[in-house]
Amino acid sequence: MDATIKKQLEITACKVRLGIIEGVFNAKSGHPGGSLSIADMLTYLYFAKMNVYPDKPDEPSRDRFVLSKGHTAPALYSVLAEKGFFPKDELKSLRHIGALLQGHPCIHIPGVDMSSGSLGQGISAACGMALSGKISNSTYKVYTVLGDGEIEEGQVWEAAMFAAHYKLDNLVAVVDNNGLQIDGKISDVMSPYPIKEKFEAFGWHAIEIDAHDFDAIEAAFNEAETVSGQPVVIIQKSVKGKGVSFMENQVGWHGTAPNKEQYDQAVSELTAKLNELEG
Repeated sequence: MDATIKKQLEITACKVRLGIIEGVFNAKSGHPGGSLSIADMLTYLYFAKMNVYPDKPDEPSRDRFVLSKGHTAPALYSVLAEKGFFPKDELKSLRHIGALLQGHPCIHIPGVDMSSGSLGQGISAACGMALSGKISNSTYKVYTVLGDGEIEEGQVWEAAMFAAHYKLDNLVAVVDNNGLQIDGKISDVMSPYPIKEKFEAFGWHAIEIDAHDFDAIEAAFNEAETVSGQPVVIIQKSVKGKGVSFMENQVGWHGTAPNKEQYDQAVSELTAKLNELEG
């Protein structure tokens, strides 16, 4: 990846993380850990990969995105705000009564292609979008992000079987493998391992990467473009809470909002990182 582009993506991802913290703090609830772990992937998708149009959010030719692990909506909202789909100030009213941005993605929000939150259903909707694209000979791609705890849901594997059966090579799924879910380590709760081999057994082309390396992310999506006749899954090894020292790899930050002192520390750390990148 070009060094200038990579640096800009790193800067944008840092701003996205700041938006996540802003939203969850002001909501006094939400899911910061898994939102922070997908910040780099979403930044790449919206700022380097997908054809999306903030001024025309319903453009028929646009690429589609479904956040299957819908509880990490703060990440999607922050990316959409950074991209210009709605003002960044909306993040401060996250989860407030009557506000645009609620706890899970809703299709009425500019830039949101599918309401989600019930685990397993997002990838199913993404499969439907991809099949529709095939039937109509459309050129758009469909992308979806799942949690590694989410893939304990049986519906995920029904969708995986569906996607392979219909040869949905216009579909790319990302599994955010941060190793933690609300009840603890995924390996202790209901181990989905080995993830790569499971998807391959269901007929998918599977790729494993470091979730926080933009070179690796780009290489994975470039590889996905070469695959024909199969859906693609990118299994990204990530750090839950990435970018905020006291949240990293801590299961307690799955669904906990920071208090004022923690908010100040998180903002300070991310701002220092942003200044370093922009310096």
